[in-house]
Amino acid sequence: MPLAAGIINLTEAARSVELLKINGHSATAERPECSIASRRTTVGGLDWVIDYYPSVHDYYDKQNWIMIRITLASDATGVVASFACRVVDQAGSLAPSTTAAATGKLGKGGGKDILVMSRPYLANSGYLKDDSFLLECVITVLLDEQTKSESEEAPEAAAAAVVSAAPPMMSDLHKHFGELWRSQRGTDVTFLVAGEPVAAHKCVLAARSPVFMAELFGDMKETASQSVVIEDMELEVFRALMRFIYTDTSPPELEEGQEEDGEMAQHLLAAADRYGMEKLKLMCEEKVCCDISVGTAATLLVLAEQHGCPRLKAMCMEFIVATPANLRAVVATDGYNNHLMASCPWVLSDLLVAVVQRNK
Repeated sequence: MPLAAGIINLTEAARSVELLKINGHSATAERPECSIASRRTTVGGLDWVIDYYPSVHDYYDKQNWIMIRITLASDATGVVASFACRVVDQAGSLAPSTTAAATGKLGKGGGKDILVMSRPYLANSGYLKDDSFLLECVITVLLDEQTKSESEEAPEAAAAAVVSAAPPMMSDLHKHFGELWRSQRGTDVTFLVAGEPVAAHKCVLAARSPVFMAELFGDMKETASQSVVIEDMELEVFRALMRFIYTDTSPPELEEGQEEDGEMAQHLLAAADRYGMEKLKLMCEEKVCCDISVGTAATLLVLAEQHGCPRLKAMCMEFIVATPANLRAVVATDGYNNHLMASCPWVLSDLLVAVVQRNK
């Protein structure tokens, strides 16, 4: 039965996307179990340290892996956080790698280790260019009442003083930027998508997307290029992504309620994840969560696993194991046999645990 009521947020979270460029990869092969670089960031009012380990041996598959360790540096306890890491293509031609994720309840000094990709796989993957590659790390912190009050109380008090003195008004910024894109005035980069040109403004894209920032203003070939080829994306999906980047409003594809909009939302979710557009990704996830059925559950479970959507994954698994009839029906679908089994066979262990817990 479709949801009749609006969406109510029962939890709140802070999220940060960090892009780490690793140079001189080949020279790090002889640095086993040793961190060679780190970055400090603040998420949810708490300090976190991201350490990069270039060569950690995995005794299960007997290979060396690149690893990220994310540690809570603030004096806090009981902090619930999730971490997701993947390799992204500096040129934007390849889709991001499979996301490696971890979740935990941490105190000061506590952290999680994430094996991102084996060194042999990275060497042959196409992500390694000029002996460098790009890592994307996402830190999501669940905000409890104390965390929210500490991180938001002062800004909210200051904002309240300003708002009380100013008349309410509706911003036209999204309309102005939308018109800027539609008019094509001042565009300085053209994307070729399925052979069709899509013009845009580099500064707008870079301000909205950390991936576009790295591609267009980082040490990459697109910096000097006026034309960028986008592969593995449909033209309609890329245009919908552009509309959101310029207007920051819900895409019509998520609101019209047509049957084909479910597939569009899936493609747009993948595009949002590819370019680090977290708000759009969450909006697409909400839409897709309403489309879970026997015919879609396995395919959507793969989508959730590949693009780091914990809520969608939980809802798909809950639907699949809700009744024995649901489980039998989903296992018989093409999505389960041809998509889930081929793309994410490791998820079957999560399903098995869910079945056991359901039948306790």
